[in-house]
Amino acid sequence: MDYNILISNLTNPPLLYFALGTLAVLVKSDLAIPENSMKFISLYLLFAIGFKGGQELAYGGVDGEVLRGLAFGLVISASIPVYVFFLLRKRLSAEDAGAVAAAYGSVSAVTFVTAVSFLEALKINFGGHMVAVMALMESPAIISGVVLMRLYGKKNKDAESLGSIVKHSFTNGSVLMILGSLIIGFLSDPQQAQGIKPFTNDIFKGFLAIFLLEMGMVTARRLGSFRKYGLYLSAFAVILPLFNGVLVAFLSGFITVSPGDRLMFAVLAASASYIAVPAAMKIAAPSADPGLYIPMSLGITFPVNITIGLPLYMAVVTNT
Repeated sequence: MDYNILISNLTNPPLLYFALGTLAVLVKSDLAIPENSMKFISLYLLFAIGFKGGQELAYGGVDGEVLRGLAFGLVISASIPVYVFFLLRKRLSAEDAGAVAAAYGSVSAVTFVTAVSFLEALKINFGGHMVAVMALMESPAIISGVVLMRLYGKKNKDAESLGSIVKHSFTNGSVLMILGSLIIGFLSDPQQAQGIKPFTNDIFKGFLAIFLLEMGMVTARRLGSFRKYGLYLSAFAVILPLFNGVLVAFLSGFITVSPGDRLMFAVLAASASYIAVPAAMKIAAPSADPGLYIPMSLGITFPVNITIGLPLYMAVVTNT
């Protein structure tokens, strides 16, 4: 691993604000960001990354490599929940194992956005189609998790149909915003798009820093409720994403030669959803414990990815 990259990532201002948010909770500070402001910032980040991705996709065009990338992302998303489910099934109920499996097969838009900032610091480009890959990876993981629950768990009469779950995963606000922004960016006239470039580019990192400040506070609050599950699941939330990220960082070399795209594939495979999946699980598996899969994905896997994971996956990409 390149320790200069690790140190650079650890001293990245947005990440330091994440640490500040964690510290604020630990010292019981009254620091708080208004909920409405956080909703706006969340939508802004999805809007900006989607629009920029659409512009890049329009500039580069849709070719065989783009289609291979989309297919590769779908395979990753559908397959990860399968082995995650069976690794956890002996210790957890089918509903809990399925929810965790869906979370780890799905993706974290915030981890993706942090990876964008990481690549920008290294002056490495990535394809705009990776935004589409991220958006498409939400649903296959949710479907896989729900199918596994139904095959190995108790029948839930209150659960909605699989079709309703799929529809919900695509109409989820975060997914709709990033897919919609991707399409708008793709269709927009390049000269007209320059008019909003200061909004989509120049202030991006500032809003990301504020968002990660809030994520640090949320993480610190939710970790306490996770302690009852023991050391095994904590270790699982550390080791699994690093394994997935390193594996896909290597395998992605058969799909593309772009270092930026390969890192993004690794990050998508390593990240875990704590927005779309919890929303879907409220419908698909109301008996699954959100105090399990949300702290695992947000409280452990997220900080592991943005501190250790990003430089580790980059090291694999540059050395294979």
